[in-house]
Amino acid sequence: MATRRQGREWALQMLFQADLNPGLDIDMAIPKFWRQQWTCQMEDAEAKDTAVVSDEAKSVEDRVAPPKIRIFTEKLVRGVLGHLPELDAKVQSYTQNWPLHRMGSVERNVLRLAFFEMIYCTDVPPAVVLNEAIDLAKYFSNADAGRFVNGVLDRLNKEIKRT
Repeated sequence: MATRRQGREWALQMLFQADLNPGLDIDMAIPKFWRQQWTCQMEDAEAKDTAVVSDEAKSVEDRVAPPKIRIFTEKLVRGVLGHLPELDAKVQSYTQNWPLHRMGSVERNVLRLAFFEMIYCTDVPPAVVLNEAIDLAKYFSNADAGRFVNGVLDRLNKEIKRT
């Protein structure tokens, strides 16, 4: 069963893809991403010699992730991309001596995602956003990336003062 954590991982992967492919049509890329995830799940099951039980009546997207998680994931992706210039400016103001183009793609997109959640998703506690972002940075990059993300997000958290 997919969780919001998994949704954030998927959102990061989509943002990474959009970051490396400027001009990408996100409305076409999102369905393609879900189909690719389904293919990966099927290949994984085949490699492990396990059967995948799937409801053929469901769309590919619904076979990969429950609608609630898929909607959450797509909301994050569309939200970040919809606010990209202002998010980048905000991130840049917190990393004055470290321009966005010098950051690794993972770190840049983790920060974009976390800034979006902390600023626009007031239903998510900042502590959750911080923990998830640090874990994503460590998982997809390295421990140093986790420390970097933590330092930047801690400053934002102190400024916005949400609990």
